[in-house]
Amino acid sequence: MQARLLLQDGTLFTGTAFGAEGEKTGEVVFNTGITGYQEVLTDPSYCGQIVTMTYPLIGNYGITRDDFESVRPYVHGFAVRRYEPVPSNWRAQYSVDALLKEYGIIGISDIDTRMLTRIIRHHGTMKGILTTSSKSVEELLEMMNDTTIAELRNQVPMTSTPHMYSSPGNGERIVLVDYGAKSGILRELNERGCDVVVVPHNVTADEVRRLNPDGIQLSNGPGDPKDVPHAVDTIRELLGEYPIFGICLGHQLFALAAGADTEKLKFGHRGGNHPVKELESGRCFITSQNHGYSVNEQSVEGTELEITHINNNDKTVEGLKHKRFPAFSVQYHPEAAPGPHDSSYLFDRFLEMIREHKLNHPQQPRQAVIAAAGKGAR
Repeated sequence: MQARLLLQDGTLFTGTAFGAEGEKTGEVVFNTGITGYQEVLTDPSYCGQIVTMTYPLIGNYGITRDDFESVRPYVHGFAVRRYEPVPSNWRAQYSVDALLKEYGIIGISDIDTRMLTRIIRHHGTMKGILTTSSKSVEELLEMMNDTTIAELRNQVPMTSTPHMYSSPGNGERIVLVDYGAKSGILRELNERGCDVVVVPHNVTADEVRRLNPDGIQLSNGPGDPKDVPHAVDTIRELLGEYPIFGICLGHQLFALAAGADTEKLKFGHRGGNHPVKELESGRCFITSQNHGYSVNEQSVEGTELEITHINNNDKTVEGLKHKRFPAFSVQYHPEAAPGPHDSSYLFDRFLEMIREHKLNHPQQPRQAVIAAAGKGAR
């Protein structure tokens, strides 16, 4: 079956369909990862996007549920150079085609993904429509133009957990605010023995306080941080009361809460090979990234924030810390999945910050049980 990908500027790619049938509009982006396509497909940060992989061979090791980063895929479409329908891996449970069919996601293969990537790099990300229908280009352009930007900007409520739940541990209690969190964040905290309570994106400051946390983890998530102003207000209210660690979207929300500003990147950072320099040590880390927005460097001036990391490719802000309060954030993904594990030490740094804060600010005895939190992990 034929599939077509039409970009907002009129560029048309014709290829072979796999996955579901139909039509879907989204923001067209590219990912430079050589491996990790199933983690990409199930990363909530890709909600509303049509993802093209720059690595040419996709599907060769199949799909394994253990490697999911959320309960389901949230991408709007998947574009690859070559799709391998028969996976060859002892862990594979089924194929990419089966996964896309299960969740109604359209895939297109046998297109020039190098050309598509060059267009995005030159012109920036743009809307596109992926279809298996026989509609004319004019009809598809009209459909794409009728899809308002607002329809692509409600991703956080779509991907956040609707209810509070807990993932028990014997260590520090961490409130993980889910803006579209990857499972890897919860996994890293659990591996360190943390008692994690996951809360929805619209949690209030008072609701967080009632959970009596030792620290607050702000998760990654999709879209523009300015589309979730309630989250900024909550973080601003809690800043200084508890140690805070923000990742990706959580980093941007932390910056907004502290008075800085964010801006949209031309084509974003997506892949597992982005070099980041830690300014204090001068050390370079290879990081996993997935974001279309960043903190404006000039806007940090005049705030109580300090830039701690920069991107070695384009010098954008990759890390922040508060000068007075126990709070820091990074734009990249220390939990990786997929990608290198160079930065997993940041979770240890977060726990060290919590322990130091507890020594200086003794808390009242913790309530025994959080009745509102359900048992079990996402």
